[in-house]
Amino acid sequence: MLDVVIVGAGPVGLFLGTLLLQRGYKVRIVERRTGRSLRSRAIGIHPPALVELSRAGVAAQLIEAGVRIRRGVAYSQGLKVSELPFSGDAEFPFILAVPQAITEEVLEESVLELDAAAIVRGTEVQDVINDFRSVRVVTDPRAGHGVFTARLAVAADGAHSSIRRAILPHLPTRRYPDCYIMGDFTDGTRHGTDAVLYLEPAGIVESFPLPDGVRRWVVRLGAPDQGTTAAGLADLVAARTGEVLDATSNSMLSAFEVRARLAKRMVHGRVVLLGDAAHEISPIGGQGMNLGWLDAAALAPIIDASLNGTDVGRKLQSFERSRRKAALRASRQAGLNMALGRPLSPAVLATRNTLFASALEVPAIAALVERRFTMR
Repeated sequence: MLDVVIVGAGPVGLFLGTLLLQRGYKVRIVERRTGRSLRSRAIGIHPPALVELSRAGVAAQLIEAGVRIRRGVAYSQGLKVSELPFSGDAEFPFILAVPQAITEEVLEESVLELDAAAIVRGTEVQDVINDFRSVRVVTDPRAGHGVFTARLAVAADGAHSSIRRAILPHLPTRRYPDCYIMGDFTDGTRHGTDAVLYLEPAGIVESFPLPDGVRRWVVRLGAPDQGTTAAGLADLVAARTGEVLDATSNSMLSAFEVRARLAKRMVHGRVVLLGDAAHEISPIGGQGMNLGWLDAAALAPIIDASLNGTDVGRKLQSFERSRRKAALRASRQAGLNMALGRPLSPAVLATRNTLFASALEVPAIAALVERRFTMR
């Protein structure tokens, strides 16, 4: 019998796998994809997550591969509005930008160094049977892996989690009126390693540096995307910000709409929901992946205690309360970020920007905003 089966070999599942394997447990991470995804949707790693990744011994590789964003700068209609340094954390005074594909590669290598057989790819979970003394994870028989029996199972299979749908089939979904398109292009700006927000009447444009001279651009749309091309995205950026992108240098293009789900309970017998499977929030603000890592860091020692025979009932209740509180806080912050980016008339926008800049000149307010943006 296995100790733990983790469903999902994304960043959260791989990180939890590393933490449990380091503690000496027999773990299998089951993933329906046959290989790592090359898409890099999530890129920002915040200071609290860097602390936990450092404890697991993987932060140094990610920091070496990434870009350290030390401040955010806001512009509007060609003028600088304000700036906010991300210097509040003594150990990691920055937000790290790393393509998700690199993050997954580093975490997968960490897992495989601990157990070369830990990741089982190309098999989809069809059912999770929660027995009194064990849990059975039933996979597609065509993949040839059959049933994994373990003492515990963790669903880290993302926002579309099949396990969450089975356990909580009526979990409500909140949909937002915000739609976005994003793409990665060669960086021809002079912004260096700054994160940049363009607060424009037609809606926000966000811009973040990535390794190898690449910059990500995120544009708010007025309606769900209908097939915008790289050239079309470059035109949108130019029209709102004046920045000229080389459409031929595009290396990633993706559109998304925003919805949120928040499970009241993460622990269901011998099955635990983790990360996006438990609390899907808006990607605007880049906190979802970090939230999942912090879930995993909080859960790993509880699993350790449980598998060693300790009664962890109260610890699990505290875990659920604290992680739900963190998810609610991140969801509210994402909501504020989206509200900040919605279209406004030029006059109203100018007034709001003036108030925004004045508020950030107050040290206590600036520190609070910095803590919210960096998840501290």
